[in-house]
Amino acid sequence: MKELEYPFDGDLILASKKSLKRQLLAERQDFLSKKIAILGGGTTAAIRQTLELFLLQYGISPSFYESEYNQYYQDACFDNPRLMEFGPDLIYVCTSNRNVIHYPEMSDSAEQIGEKLRGEYDRFEKIWSCLRETYHCPVIQNNFEMPAYRLLGNKDASDPHGRVHFLSRLNLLFAEYADSHDNFFLCDINYISADYGLREWSDPFYWYMYKYALNVSAIPLLSFNVANIIKSLYGKNQKGLVLDLDNTLWGGVVGDDGPEHIVIGPEEAEGQAYTEFQEYVRDLSKLGVLLTVDSKNDEENALAGLRHPDSVLHPEDFVCVKANWDPKDRNFTQIAQSLNLLPESLVFVDDNPAERHIIKSAYPGVATPAMEEAHHYIQSIDRAGYFEVTVLSEDDRRRSEMYKENAQREQLKSSFSDYREYLLSLEMKAVIRPFEPVYLDRIAQLTNKSNQFNLTTKRYTPADIARVAEDPVYLTFYGKLEDRFGDNGVVSILIGRKESGICHMDLWLMSCRVLKRDMEYAMMDALVERCRQESLTEIRGYYYPTAKNKMVRDFYGDMGFTLLSEDEEGNRTWQFLIDDAYQKKNTVIAIV
Repeated sequence: MKELEYPFDGDLILASKKSLKRQLLAERQDFLSKKIAILGGGTTAAIRQTLELFLLQYGISPSFYESEYNQYYQDACFDNPRLMEFGPDLIYVCTSNRNVIHYPEMSDSAEQIGEKLRGEYDRFEKIWSCLRETYHCPVIQNNFEMPAYRLLGNKDASDPHGRVHFLSRLNLLFAEYADSHDNFFLCDINYISADYGLREWSDPFYWYMYKYALNVSAIPLLSFNVANIIKSLYGKNQKGLVLDLDNTLWGGVVGDDGPEHIVIGPEEAEGQAYTEFQEYVRDLSKLGVLLTVDSKNDEENALAGLRHPDSVLHPEDFVCVKANWDPKDRNFTQIAQSLNLLPESLVFVDDNPAERHIIKSAYPGVATPAMEEAHHYIQSIDRAGYFEVTVLSEDDRRRSEMYKENAQREQLKSSFSDYREYLLSLEMKAVIRPFEPVYLDRIAQLTNKSNQFNLTTKRYTPADIARVAEDPVYLTFYGKLEDRFGDNGVVSILIGRKESGICHMDLWLMSCRVLKRDMEYAMMDALVERCRQESLTEIRGYYYPTAKNKMVRDFYGDMGFTLLSEDEEGNRTWQFLIDDAYQKKNTVIAIV
């Protein structure tokens, strides 16, 4: 929905909350349902309402628990039957510098200031500890915006008595806690308020009148940032950039001006802007963001531009380059297909509004940020939160490399007429084991990112996965696959629940980048063997249809299961009886 895409009009969102919600609910049905508790140090009603809009935009349907005014500490640290019954999937502690109780006084000694600092931090750490121990779910915590005034002027930042200095130290302690604890995430209102404009953000009128710790007009921006953290946790991030070249990665038209005359590099102001944007894009790729090109150009000219001596990005930085005179929406479709990604997983970056309109018309769910002035290109991408990081795994860092390795596999495949011979030539090796601590983050990440080869589309946080891994009721498997071209990392997940001699498959998923490599057969063999060890005689498989997982509708049938039932909505239950006649299905992957 355009009204909720960054940059948005916060006042319009606040004025149109009800109609926007109706439209969002009417546009789709395949929402991921989540229970979110908001524990506020001030009034939070409008924050909850606008947070709901952004989450619906991301495909997440929230239900809320909202604490009474300024009862965040009591709700977290004391018995709370209502919150316990609610059973939150995620808790947001929405506090501000208004909730700091003991600021330094000018007469305080260094020791007294240290005690106040420790007291404030310990109070919040107790909140986090109680929430972790009681509710076992992710927690989002605001850090602190800078104070509305500086009693000492600029010295407020360096003198221990200054509030700027005190809040900065407190923010650093919060950051250290976040860095050392899983499932704890900071909403950086220190940065967000500065970006918005601290004087406007902290307008005291709204506190005195309504007990909102921020300007009401800024509430959508805060809610948007919290929603970005949540959608990242549940795998709703975009995965790649589809980039134009001319007047996007450099100034000028390479085909007309020649590569030697495109505008990039340190010699002129405009060239510096394009260079800095390329540096930003390159750094995104290091986080696992896939880079591709969709350009109306002769391929030779496009590659010459990328080989310019001042270009930060080079042809080898891209997993796919489409430089031709075909319509851009056709190239965009082919890029998505070649990556085995849904179109809405990609962000289309082009300076031409007509091209953006064409892509948006073909794929309404695709982000097409306005790219109007080169010196604002970074902000157009960065502020939109497409690639919000909550967990950064080694597989994320290697994602571009993995996709390039896939291209090598495809090239090798074309030289074989026998598909099995091709698979054997890959020299594949797999590790299939119960969940292990080192991979829990990646496993949780896969449950939230995999949509097409996902039989039940159940989503798990790292905390959920850790609980499942420790519970003897569950059978768990992760599968890692490597071959002669490289390591694909963790690519398949199984979770089975034991009950009365039956293994009920709560989850079976696989990354689409290893489709048609027989990894599913290797996982099936491991599952059957484990069920035998556990004296289980039957496996029940479940398929719950979504708009994205039709490709696995008959998966269990292909695995030798018998269809037991199917309801009007297409939900299917399958049965596999385990007996001595079972023959292993995998014949091409060596199990390590």
